[in-house]
Amino acid sequence: MGKGIGMDTFFLDFLHSLTILCVESDIEQQPLYSEIFEDVVDKIIFAESCEDGYKKFIENRIDIIIIAYDMPVSNGLNLAKKIREENHDIPIALVSQVQSVEVVMDALNTNISSCIKKPIVDYKILEAIIKNSKILLANKYIKDEEDRKNKELQDKEKYSSFQEDSAFAKELNILRNDFYYQMNCIDENNISLIDFLYKPLDVMSGDAYSVRKIDESREFYLVVDGMGKGLSASLTSMLMTSYINHIIDKMKADNSFDLKRLIHESIEYIKPILLEEEVLAIDFIVLDSFKNRMNYAKFAMPATLMLDGQNEVVKLKSNNSPLSKYHANFEISSYDTVGISKFLFYSDGLIESSTYFEEKLYANFIEDDFKNSFTREDFKNRIFEKTDVFEDDTTLIFINKLNFSKSLIVERSFNSSLEDVDMANEWYAKEWESLTDEESVSYNAGLVFTELFMNAYEHGNLGISNAVKHTLIEEDKYFDTLLEMEKVSTKKIFVKIDKIEDNASTYIITQITDEGSGFDTQILSEIFRNSRKFNGRGVFVSRKNSLGIYYNFSGNSVLYLNKI
Repeated sequence: MGKGIGMDTFFLDFLHSLTILCVESDIEQQPLYSEIFEDVVDKIIFAESCEDGYKKFIENRIDIIIIAYDMPVSNGLNLAKKIREENHDIPIALVSQVQSVEVVMDALNTNISSCIKKPIVDYKILEAIIKNSKILLANKYIKDEEDRKNKELQDKEKYSSFQEDSAFAKELNILRNDFYYQMNCIDENNISLIDFLYKPLDVMSGDAYSVRKIDESREFYLVVDGMGKGLSASLTSMLMTSYINHIIDKMKADNSFDLKRLIHESIEYIKPILLEEEVLAIDFIVLDSFKNRMNYAKFAMPATLMLDGQNEVVKLKSNNSPLSKYHANFEISSYDTVGISKFLFYSDGLIESSTYFEEKLYANFIEDDFKNSFTREDFKNRIFEKTDVFEDDTTLIFINKLNFSKSLIVERSFNSSLEDVDMANEWYAKEWESLTDEESVSYNAGLVFTELFMNAYEHGNLGISNAVKHTLIEEDKYFDTLLEMEKVSTKKIFVKIDKIEDNASTYIITQITDEGSGFDTQILSEIFRNSRKFNGRGVFVSRKNSLGIYYNFSGNSVLYLNKI
């Protein structure tokens, strides 16, 4: 069955049901394919040209396609693109002696499932087909499950579940986050990274939050905790959050943001809605980066945590009682944030969680974990080292203010050309050789750089949209178009690499900036919530292989972190 390949009976039976189309003009290669697959699949169909291959694809039920790149008249990728117009999902393996960057990128953009290098090694191609067969089987299982679940939706209980899911989707739309995968650029040496963790205990959450950019210097942070469980607490939190965002939108529209008026109008709105014994815990917080002030009204929320210049944790306790149906007056306090580098706002679900340590709650550990965490990912990992079960809705906002005044390692600019894309990748790899011996960390950083630098080149400086890119690829004009456009482009791509030490750990921060017009960064929330609807491979790869990616508001600069 091939070198090092083992399969169970169920999967073997599935393989035996498949039909493979092999498009190969070299007649001498066909017996090799027959020998490899004769005892594995049900049928193998051969075609000796791209035209014949497409005809047999249309006329037969084909499960997997193998295409040789080197074909007469037209290369195999052109056939793959034509097939993709008919079928976006069928696995396609490309067999080629060519290993250039252009061919590999073209294959990726055509959604080629596997690239196999000639000369063919039997177990390598068999492994590729088996991998693609497993994908087919998984997709079949998913489709069967979807069909089964759609049928069950007719049942009253399943319909109720569907309604809950729709309600949760509505909740996510109510939560407003102006900093979703974005950095807050105060100036060139001061950038805040704002991250979030939102974990409802049930589908309907009693927690809610919003983060709004008021103007160039101020951000508004809201955390709402409906005191109680169930639908009533969730409705109260969502109504309050929705109304607050509505008022903020109106204030921003006429440049009249006022924290006191916002709180007053919100209280007057929610009081008639609250039940007799119902209360709300809320954080209203405004950070002013230019004045280094924090104005806040905390209604029975857990203490805000901050880290000062002496690396000590500062706690700001609530200055108001829980908000009730009969609430009258409230207090707004102010705090000088000079020297404060980190902030943590959170609901009480976090500190009330049980841990693995002698029945201690997480409240016993939160200050040390906050102090020793550089990013939200660090903080989250420390939380999950101590607990894996949240016993209530949990929301947190983690802010780290980075100072780049003394952290620069190197910076460099590149032209907008494919030649400079290759040059930049080689330069970046060499820079990482001097930073760490951990090959996996260097490799992951390089993957992120390749994706984001290419985005800066093609989408940023050359201004090619995803829709135009896909059209050019389908017409086999993509790279020719790039070469023509870059001839007249004078725009540069700037790269900065910084190093920041924090609590015995070292973080490498890379920032890539182009001179393009950017993009609407609010689309990032739609991309990550609805990944099936988008083809933004770059942002997914970048998020997976770093501690986080952050765009500026105009979308022409992106920052990411790696820990060494």
